[in-house]
Amino acid sequence: MTRLVLASASPARRSVLRAAGIDPVVRVSDVDEDAVAAALPAGTGPRDVVVELARAKARSVAAALAGETPGPDADLVVVGCDSMLLIDGELQGKPHTPEVALARWEAMAGNHADLVTGHCVLRLQEGVVTAEAIDCSATTVHFGKPDPDELHAYIATGEPLRVAGAFTLDGMGGWFVDRIDGDPSSVVGIGLPLLRRLLQEVGVGVARLWADHT
Repeated sequence: MTRLVLASASPARRSVLRAAGIDPVVRVSDVDEDAVAAALPAGTGPRDVVVELARAKARSVAAALAGETPGPDADLVVVGCDSMLLIDGELQGKPHTPEVALARWEAMAGNHADLVTGHCVLRLQEGVVTAEAIDCSATTVHFGKPDPDELHAYIATGEPLRVAGAFTLDGMGGWFVDRIDGDPSSVVGIGLPLLRRLLQEVGVGVARLWADHT
């Protein structure tokens, strides 16, 4: 059986996969995202930035798995993702502090922005990477205008400090999203339609990963 390894600690990404019939193995990468982004050539486009971050995470986890003793039939697909919000031409990651989150929301409220998510899928057979597929999805998010009390209460929950773009679609931030144009699963952090295509590119049909659910 082929198993999917999610190179992410994100509970939202894991929930999306579980709801879609896959119970992933979770292995968190040790990638320094800021260092990877800083090492990219000047002028690297937003889509390429998130794709390279996703690739770095997937390769880090694949390397760790390759160092372990694989079973005779070990067949894994390692999935790395990275999401950022593209607003006014600038990529925005996790704000980390209330002050940054507030500034982000002052710019986003009543506005729209693109949530871009890089995906990297590696096929790992008996400890060897045999195929790689990468791509990026983009979904336009139209934000509402929370009143000051709502906004300060939301920031006080801590949720927007830990997520790309300072909002969630599937959590408390969903109250302040008017609509989206595109794939909702991509906004949560892992785009199912795109992931299905990338899995096909490395030779794994998605139904093969549903074995425990049929």
